[in-house]
Amino acid sequence: MIIIMKVSATVEEINSIKARIEAQGLQTHISQGQERAIIGLIGDKTAITADNLLRLPGVERIMPVSRPFKLAGRDFHPEDTVIILNGHPIGGKQLTVMAGPCSVESREQMLTIARSVKAAGAHLLRGGAFKPRTSPYSFQGMGEAGLKILAEAREETGLAVVTEVMSPEDLPLIEKYADVLQIGARNTQNYALLKAVGRSHLPVLLKRGMMSTIEELLMSAEYILANGNSQVMLCERGIRTFETYTRNTLDINAVPVLKELTHLPVIVDPSHATGKWSLVKAAALAGVAAGADGLIIEVHHDPASAMSDGGQSLKPHRFAELMTQIGRVAVAVDRTV
Repeated sequence: MIIIMKVSATVEEINSIKARIEAQGLQTHISQGQERAIIGLIGDKTAITADNLLRLPGVERIMPVSRPFKLAGRDFHPEDTVIILNGHPIGGKQLTVMAGPCSVESREQMLTIARSVKAAGAHLLRGGAFKPRTSPYSFQGMGEAGLKILAEAREETGLAVVTEVMSPEDLPLIEKYADVLQIGARNTQNYALLKAVGRSHLPVLLKRGMMSTIEELLMSAEYILANGNSQVMLCERGIRTFETYTRNTLDINAVPVLKELTHLPVIVDPSHATGKWSLVKAAALAGVAAGADGLIIEVHHDPASAMSDGGQSLKPHRFAELMTQIGRVAVAVDRTV
């Protein structure tokens, strides 16, 4: 249930209704739009009737909410969420591009790539210090040493850092070095981890699970939002289908569907979606044309020797060319880079 306040509603009237509802044991979520406020009710609403709420000063009307993702949905929060990170808006008219290697492999590797993606116009630097791998014998990441290298790259380039967190126990360490916490596809429904990052002060990039529905992705976001963290980005990174010519299948439909259902920024990952560097450009441009708020792209200066995901990584010069093309498509859909 949501309470839509009148345009003329005062702060005192809004706070009075909030206190009245919370006294009945419910939670409230206030969304302040340009013209009016919306108060969302979360919890057992049997003790409150719509008729009683309609009699309260400042209330215009009451609307039921049938979707299970209350905080992530547009009913509670009709206007787009824009996350400000180091002065850069994520969401809104300007696109955000995150770029870097799958894994931090060395100081020289990371600084080389960070400089190149910065020069090409990237806004955030991606890189994994802890890596979930299918095989226990594959490279698992450098751990804290990798985080320190990411922090050094941020210091030199000014790029904010997005890196993956795999367990609640790792969160305090990663918060010391990261600017954005990434929840990978394998952890989309790791509810203990979702609750933990929900209590963090850092923005969260939540990737869609390889076999998750759109509603399951939004319910995972709901866990983060319900624990107090409103800075959530959703990432479409391809889902597992019967197709074998690509690593995953980019669900381009998910972009406009998510933009319709949720106020949260939507990011597309063309690298994991395709698994082949030669297909990344087309998938990235399609994501922008479909209405995505940003992209996360893997870049490596020597993909042949990369310790993970070299086959889907763009070389720096190809990434620079792609940034130019992204700019052209962005203009065509009334966006900027």
